[in-house]
Amino acid sequence: MGSLSFRHWPTSASGNVLKYYLYKSTKAVEFYRPIMYLFFLAQGLDFTQIATLEAIYNLTTVFGEIPTGYIGDRIGRRDSLLVGTVLIAATLVGIGFANSFHTLAILYVFWSTGYNFRSGSEDAWLYDTLTDELSESEFARVRGRGESASLAVGAIAAVVGGYLGSLDLSLPWFVAAVVTGVGALVLLTLDEPDTYERADTEELGLERTLGIVKEALSRRNIRALILYYYVLYAAVTYLVFVFLQPIFETVVVDLGVSPGQVESLLGWFYAAYSLFGAVLSYYTGTIRETIGIRVWFLVLPFVVGTALIGMYFVPILALPTFLVARGLADVTRSFAGQYVNDRIGTVGRATVLSAMAMVSGVTVVPFQLGSGVISDLVSPLFALAVAGIVLIVGSGTILFWEVPISNQVSEAR
Repeated sequence: MGSLSFRHWPTSASGNVLKYYLYKSTKAVEFYRPIMYLFFLAQGLDFTQIATLEAIYNLTTVFGEIPTGYIGDRIGRRDSLLVGTVLIAATLVGIGFANSFHTLAILYVFWSTGYNFRSGSEDAWLYDTLTDELSESEFARVRGRGESASLAVGAIAAVVGGYLGSLDLSLPWFVAAVVTGVGALVLLTLDEPDTYERADTEELGLERTLGIVKEALSRRNIRALILYYYVLYAAVTYLVFVFLQPIFETVVVDLGVSPGQVESLLGWFYAAYSLFGAVLSYYTGTIRETIGIRVWFLVLPFVVGTALIGMYFVPILALPTFLVARGLADVTRSFAGQYVNDRIGTVGRATVLSAMAMVSGVTVVPFQLGSGVISDLVSPLFALAVAGIVLIVGSGTILFWEVPISNQVSEAR
C-alpha cells in the first residue's frame, strides 16, 4: 500500500484516526521519566524498595491483563480506554503527593491496572475502527504514526520535565496528570467501532472468553511468535530501558562529564531518543512495505543481541544503542499487533491482546530478578551482555523449532 491518505476515507473514519493521534499525544510519560528514580530516592526509598515497586507493577499486570481485557470486550473499547486513562491520571497525582514506600506500593497497583485497561483495548479499538472502512491493513501504519505523535510530544515533555524536576521533583507528575486528563476528554469524543457493535459480545461469558484466548494462543501461526517476541525479545528489550540511566551515567562520566550534569543530560537524551523513535515510528508503514514483517522479525533479535554484547566490550556503543532501541521497540510492537490482529476475530480481541501483554509481564519478572543479581555482582553492562546472548541463542532455537511469522492470514473474521 502507498502512503496513508484520508482523502478516500469517510469523514467519520478520518476524524476518529486524527483523534486517535491526539489521544496518543497525551500519554505524558516523558514528563516524569527522566526524574522518576530521583524522585523515589528523594522520598527516602532505597534501591530494593524501588525494585519492589517495579515487581508490584509487573505482578499487577500479570494478574490484571485478562480480567481487564474481558471487561474491555464487554463494556466497549472506548469506555475501557477511558477507565484506564482516568485511573492513570488520578494515580499520577497521588504519586506526586506520596512520601512513603507503602503509599507508593498501593498507587503502583492502581497505576498498573490503569495501563491494563488500555493495553488490549487500544489496539483492539484501532483495528476494529480501521476494519469498519476495510482498511485494517493500515493498522501498522496508523499505529506507528500514533506512536510517532506520542514520541514527538514526549521529546518536548522530557526537556520540560527535567527543568520542572530541578524546581520540584513532584511537578512533573502533576503536569503529566493534567495532560493525561486531556486524553480522557479526547476519548469522550471517539466513536465505538461498528465492527465491535455488531459483534456478539452480549453473550461473551468468561468461559467463552478464556476459550477464545486458549484457541488463539494455540494456533501454529501465533504460538511461535509468542515465544519469539512476547516472551524473549520483549523481556530482553525491557531490560534496556531499566538499565538506561545507570549505564548512561557511567558512560558519560567516563567521557569526562561532571556527575552534577548527568540529570540535565538525561532529559536531553530522553528527548533525543524520543525524536528518533518518532521518526522511525512515523515510517512504520514504509518499513513494512520495504522490508516486510517477516524479514524484520527474523533479523532484528540478532542485531539487537549483538549490539547488547558489543556494549560490554565498547561501552560508548551504549549511547547509539539506547538511542535506537526505543524506535525499534515501538515499530516491532506495531508489527506484532498487526500480525496478531490479522489472525484473531473481533469477539474477544481485547482479551487476546491483553493475554499477550500478560505473557510479557510474566516473562519479564525472572529476567528482572536475574539481571538485578548479575548487575550487583558484576555490572549492568555485563547483565545486558548476558541478555544479548540469551536473545541470540533463544531466537535461534525458536527458529530451528518453528519460524514465528507465516505469510498466510487465517480467516478469523
